[in-house]
Amino acid sequence: MHRILIIEDDGIIAETIKKHISTWGCEAKCVEDFSNVMAEFVDFDPQLVLLDISLPFFNGYYWCSQIRQVSKVPVIFISSTSDNINIVMAINMGGDDFIAKPFDLSVLTAKVQALLRRTYDFGGATQLLECGGAVLNIADATLSYENQKIELSKNECKILQLLMENKGSIVSREAIMTRLWQSDSFVDENTLTVNVTRLRRKLESVGLTDFITTKKGLGYLVG
Repeated sequence: MHRILIIEDDGIIAETIKKHISTWGCEAKCVEDFSNVMAEFVDFDPQLVLLDISLPFFNGYYWCSQIRQVSKVPVIFISSTSDNINIVMAINMGGDDFIAKPFDLSVLTAKVQALLRRTYDFGGATQLLECGGAVLNIADATLSYENQKIELSKNECKILQLLMENKGSIVSREAIMTRLWQSDSFVDENTLTVNVTRLRRKLESVGLTDFITTKKGLGYLVG
């Protein structure tokens, strides 16, 4: 079942699309807080986004640019401002398609299903984790924070993934070593310390100071 996020401030249109999408086997969610769309985006982790241009607080172009910093998820713009300038702008900002309002729901269905097929027939969906405004993209081992992106090594990504999956809870060194090396035996504990130190330096380079907290004798914690 594909997940589709609807970023549309007209409640009637949003609910109509949601109900229609649900009838052909997809899970749909309408954004509720238009001042913080990214929080709902990360929490829902959609496989396609339907995005209006005219929105409260920030327009659709802004939110598309924010999405593109952390994800390659397909984005279809839906808007009544369908002149050539807006269509070109939408595509240049990272949109994959454009549907002009008013539109026939059968056209919307065809475009959404075609884009889902092209995107996911040969690969899985992007997996995202969020904590304190930092977004970890597990698919490409990158972390985004305040319009900055850093690349992580395989081990750094695994460490951060485990900590963010358990945010607010202490993760033991043994659990991390088991995740990294499938065993907590015959591995020098200093190797884990070196990996965490390197990861902390990368986090600090984008302003995430003290993102990972050491709990002496217990393990590590984020959130």
